[in-house]
Formats: sequence, C-alpha cells, structure tokens
Amino acid sequence: MTATDPAMTALAQGWCALSLLHGTIEAHIERALQSAHDLSVREYSLLDALSRQHDGDGGMLQMKQVADAVVLSQSATTRLVTRLEDRGLLSRYLCPHDRRGIYTKVTDAGHELLEAARPTNATALREALTAASRNPELAPLVHTLESLRTPA
Repeated sequence: MTATDPAMTALAQGWCALSLLHGTIEAHIERALQSAHDLSVREYSLLDALSRQHDGDGGMLQMKQVADAVVLSQSATTRLVTRLEDRGLLSRYLCPHDRRGIYTKVTDAGHELLEAARPTNATALREALTAASRNPELAPLVHTLESLRTPA
C-alpha cells in the first residue's frame, strides 16, 4: 500500500473524520462543564471512573487502570488526582491488603458535583452529536455511535 492508494486514503480520511468528531465533542462538553460546574472533561471523566469503583473483588482501580480509563499518562493522572484532592472532591487512602498500594475515592462533595454535572455532560454530548450529524463527513460516524446505545 502506498500513501496514494485509495484504500489508504480512505482510511486516512476516516481517521481524520473520527479525530474531528472527537475534538468537536470534547470541546463542546468542555465548555459546558467548565461554565456550569468548573470541571474539565478530564476531571469529569476521572470522577466518573472512580465513582464506579466498589469494595468487592476487582472493584478498586489501581492508578494505571485509572490512567487508562481517562486516557492520560500515569503522571498526568496523578497530577489530576492531586488537583481534585486539593478541591476536596477526591481522597486517597492506603490499600487495606497491600500497604504499598494507594487508592483514590470520590468524596461526598465529589459525588454531589458529579451528579450535578451528569445532566450537563449528557446534554452537551447530545448537542455536539446533533450538530455533527449535519456534517456529511461526520454523519456516518454519529450514526455508528448512536447505534451503539444499549437498549432500554
């Protein structure tokens, strides 16, 4: 395959469209969350991922798993956790089974902020997808995303 091969060109165009859709959605959600809740998309994603933890087997996330969930490096995730901890939205504690492990959990204030921000996130996502669906290049991707919804 060469760079001028039609299959490669189509693949590159598809990747560009996917990247554009992601950037457009993320920017729209970022503005909405910042404006209404003083939260970034990454902060919201981190709170959301950590709020799904539970104390049962496999329920607590190690920092590497958290980093993967929010698509950041471990060092960037640690800085993000520190910022949210400084705001009183997260707390850290030692793993009860392995004193070397440190877990992070969402505080009551963090849960309250997350619950208040969930509708904002959902509305902003819907708005961004609706706008993107009017772009012929992005419409097929929006349709694919919408087809992934779990049945009610």
